[in-house]
Amino acid sequence: MDAISSIPTAAQQKATSQFGQSLNDVNIEDFMKLMITELQNQDPLNPMDNNEILQQLSQIRDVSATEHLTDTLDAVLIGQNLSTAGALIGKEVSALTDTGTEVAGVVDRVSVEPDSGGGQRTVRIHIGSESIDLKNIRNIIDASS
Repeated sequence: MDAISSIPTAAQQKATSQFGQSLNDVNIEDFMKLMITELQNQDPLNPMDNNEILQQLSQIRDVSATEHLTDTLDAVLIGQNLSTAGALIGKEVSALTDTGTEVAGVVDRVSVEPDSGGGQRTVRIHIGSESIDLKNIRNIIDASS
């Protein structure tokens, strides 16, 4: 029984929306809702094969492991960027602001701020009142030399 393709759920509609998302973009909660709906709506006289259920449970584990790995890699990247930015404190840099204006000066502090979407975090250096994304640094000059 192929109930996944026959039951239109919010998760499926979300995944095939106008934004071009695919079923690979369905998160673990959506996948669980989809599977529970599938189990609730299966034909009691022709239930789903145990192998199919095990395969879906395996897919849930894979999705969960991938999400965990992504979270771990994001944390490692933030740590690496924070370490890199911290090493810039006291050094003179030239960089571009978010609006594209060039700014130069000595880095006096570093911060980690959430992106506007809230999903990611950005390491920013501060030169006076300017806040600059770490990736926008153009030159680094050791101010003590």
